[in-house]
Amino acid sequence: MTGAINQRKSEHIQITLNEHVTGDTITTGFEKVKFLHNALPEINFNDLSIDTTFLGHDCKTPFLISSMTGGAAFAETINRNLAEAAEERGWGLALGSTRALIESAEHRSSFQVRKYAPSIPIIANLGAVQLNYGFGVDECLRIIDITEANALVLHLNSIQEVIQPEGNTNFKDLLEKIERLCSELEVPVGVKEVGWGIDGATAKRLCDVGISFIDVAGAGGTSWSQVEKFRSTSAVKRKAAEAFSDWGIPTVECITSVRGKIDKQPIIASGGMHTGLDGAKAIALGADIVGFGRSILKEATLSTEDVLEVMETRELELRMTMFGIGAASLKELRETDRVSYQTHVR
Repeated sequence: MTGAINQRKSEHIQITLNEHVTGDTITTGFEKVKFLHNALPEINFNDLSIDTTFLGHDCKTPFLISSMTGGAAFAETINRNLAEAAEERGWGLALGSTRALIESAEHRSSFQVRKYAPSIPIIANLGAVQLNYGFGVDECLRIIDITEANALVLHLNSIQEVIQPEGNTNFKDLLEKIERLCSELEVPVGVKEVGWGIDGATAKRLCDVGISFIDVAGAGGTSWSQVEKFRSTSAVKRKAAEAFSDWGIPTVECITSVRGKIDKQPIIASGGMHTGLDGAKAIALGADIVGFGRSILKEATLSTEDVLEVMETRELELRMTMFGIGAASLKELRETDRVSYQTHVR
């Protein structure tokens, strides 16, 4: 088991970097969201503020590095580069699935990045389905202790688990186990998808049992059934994965649907995020935080400096959007009437 889980993590990195792992026809929906340019913004660009709060933490930006990796040799380099850059720019950092941390001592240090990022919020990550496979409050407490994380996010990845050779597919009665975890952990517990999206009704069910934040992780970015297709030795599963390459709820529809059902818990918009303009659109539609994943992975394999350049670019794009519509703060961006969009999810 130990070697297998570490090998899987390595394969995920290589496949995500080198293979076509997005759908061909599904998009995030951000191309349908438009801002109305304000030729006379009446604000000083240098006075723009993009600071915010998240889970009780003051943050320099509304940006987060989405859960990507851990538990492999190369993951240690990636996560160190991400953590150092996140600390410098004031981004949040979500770790990859920490199941490997509990089941294997090998490469445990790839999850221990607090020493590189002492001040930013760090979110540990575990597959929700593992609550049906031996993981409970004690294991989650251990994960929080080892990672020194400020919060735990449970990821939902049902379609991936079916195609994954080692997949765990018993998702029965998870809601009551999630409720127990929320009541017994002292840190906030959130839920995220992995690229197929969360709708408003599901988000409300989760928040009603104690979930503190929702990461919609909508469709239009990485498809994890496509990733697992490249790992599978089953011809049947490879063909089935192809049928689901465009499965999921586009990120834009997730944001508007979830915001329509919950009003207290923060929403993280992730899933196919590429630019600060995408991030501005997400915030204007109701998101609080914006998560970037695969679009920053290549730079994370190179150096902290390469990651920093991407981060600075995303921040500038956000500021330029705000300047372009005359929004001096994230509050004004959220309240702007200079955005139009089309959606149909309820």
